[in-house]
Amino acid sequence: MTAYGPDQLNPYYEDRTLPAVVYGLYLIGLVNGLTILIGLLIAYANRDGAGPRAQSHYVFQIRSFWTAIGWWIIGVVLLLWGIPLSLILIGVPLVILGGLILALVHIWFGLRCVLGLVHLWRGEAYPRPRTWLV
Repeated sequence: MTAYGPDQLNPYYEDRTLPAVVYGLYLIGLVNGLTILIGLLIAYANRDGAGPRAQSHYVFQIRSFWTAIGWWIIGVVLLLWGIPLSLILIGVPLVILGGLILALVHIWFGLRCVLGLVHLWRGEAYPRPRTWLV
């Protein structure tokens, strides 16, 4: 029986470092925004050459980004429309809704990153990488 080290010669070994780095960059990006883009570039660059487990995490990370961006845009647009309209009180519901959407998307995105890290730490592929649910 041959003992394999953590290298590419072992067909059952997949690098877990880069997917973990992407999850970390995503979590840091919830505060600064910029590192999310760096994480997205890393996920796109490594998705095609990764093994099946790591590839499921990259797909999950990429889809998480694009889904969050869509909801963030909706939240920001509602805020931008609602703030001027709140001067005449009809924009207050838009401001509340936009702020609520932004808060919920931040929580959802962070939760997806943490759950992805848990699956990664266990050495598992993400079970449903193409879903928008958690």
